[in-house]
Amino acid sequence: MSRRRTAAQRPDDEPLTSHDVKIWKIRSRGSSHSVRWMVGGQEQHDTFKTYALADAFRSKLVSYQRDGVPFDVDTGLPLPMLRERSRVSCYELLTRYVAMKWPDSPGNSRRSVADALKTVAPALIRTDIPHPDEKDLRAAVYQWTCDPPAQKAGDPPPAIRSALRWLERHSLPLSEFEHRTRGPALVRHMLATIGQRLDGRGKVAPVTYARRRAVLFNMFEYAVELGVVSANPLTIVKVKAVKSSGTIDRRSVVNPEQFRRLIAAVGELGHDGPSGPLGQRLVAFFALMYYAALRPAEAIAFRDACIISAPAEGIGELLLERSMPRAGARWNDSGTSREARELKHRAEDDTREVPAHPDLVHLLRTHIERFGVGRGGRLFVGPQGGDIEEARYLAIWEAARKEALTPAEVASPLAKRPYDLRHAAVSTWLNAGVPPTQVAAWAGHSLEVLLRVYAKCIVGQDEEARRRLGNAFGTPDLSVAPPESEPDQPEEG
Repeated sequence: MSRRRTAAQRPDDEPLTSHDVKIWKIRSRGSSHSVRWMVGGQEQHDTFKTYALADAFRSKLVSYQRDGVPFDVDTGLPLPMLRERSRVSCYELLTRYVAMKWPDSPGNSRRSVADALKTVAPALIRTDIPHPDEKDLRAAVYQWTCDPPAQKAGDPPPAIRSALRWLERHSLPLSEFEHRTRGPALVRHMLATIGQRLDGRGKVAPVTYARRRAVLFNMFEYAVELGVVSANPLTIVKVKAVKSSGTIDRRSVVNPEQFRRLIAAVGELGHDGPSGPLGQRLVAFFALMYYAALRPAEAIAFRDACIISAPAEGIGELLLERSMPRAGARWNDSGTSREARELKHRAEDDTREVPAHPDLVHLLRTHIERFGVGRGGRLFVGPQGGDIEEARYLAIWEAARKEALTPAEVASPLAKRPYDLRHAAVSTWLNAGVPPTQVAAWAGHSLEVLLRVYAKCIVGQDEEARRRLGNAFGTPDLSVAPPESEPDQPEEG
């Protein structure tokens, strides 16, 4: 549902109402149904997804018009409707939105919602009276408002109680978004807030800004659904988009020789134990990312049953079933840092087939022979059978880079993160001539995302493209010499 509003010519703080109301018939175009009316000469309209919703809204307007109720010129709404919306605060919307999203959201989605809402909270409060420190407000939202299980467990921690009470009493009413001048300014302030780092050191990465904005957009869509705002305010204000290339940096992609150096260094790292250094347990872990394009969470969840074929020679086959993303114990229903879930962008029972390079088959065989398998058949567990913490395998990877790469390579983006090994696998498949549709299926991407994200990593095709271009215009016939030009004649006189 969207709203277009025109400005009433009056001071911002002076209320203006009118009984001069005209309401037109519903205008339907495809799946869009618009209610149009005029208040005090100012045209208004709301657009609904169904005719029934549009008709119900129009009927309310007609009823208030017949009863002689004054309409607010600025928003176009009857005063009772405007007052009803004014009673709902931004903080109440945050609370209701989290409660709605929590049950069906995975841990990382819950954490993303909490990050966006704690960041924007200081932009949705009254600033004309003394207020708590922004850090306290954000802590209250993150630790309590965005954590329904904590709310059910008991009272909020003493450290955030005063901030919570202040938010409940002094959060801005949602009606502020309906104001012709304060509304757009509030939206711009809100978007500027989520675009800044919390430590004050500049702007966040474009992907972080986009993720936070998506959370706010969905929250206000929910507010529209509840009927507490007329339209999503983020659709009214036009703000320049934060640009992101969205492509993989070719400099981050390792070649086979560089990967062999890295994996050899990994095998020598970690504290010694009864079964050798921890790094030896991670050799096949990193190899799954490099040769089979697994995400780290997919490699953590990898089981021996995922190895469909492991021939002594030739290409083997893997079948991926689950992923174990790390969200943190606060955000998972299990109360553990990781939780088994479906593969990314896949249905609950969906799987993904991936080829296994002979080198990967050898490393997987070696790993199982030396370390066996853990609970549930998982390959990559610690010496005591527990999860290998993300901090530990990241530390080993960082140490391996310093050990195996040259100083110039260490300073570059080359394999900066283990996730870059997945990018190397996909890039290698594409450059080997594997059809993009097949690469997308192996990697678990859509074809559109694959070609957009890895466009800069497809190399070595320039000469072939030039050859095809030459063939398209035909081969020039050089047997017929061009006519010779006549020599210049001296000028007379």
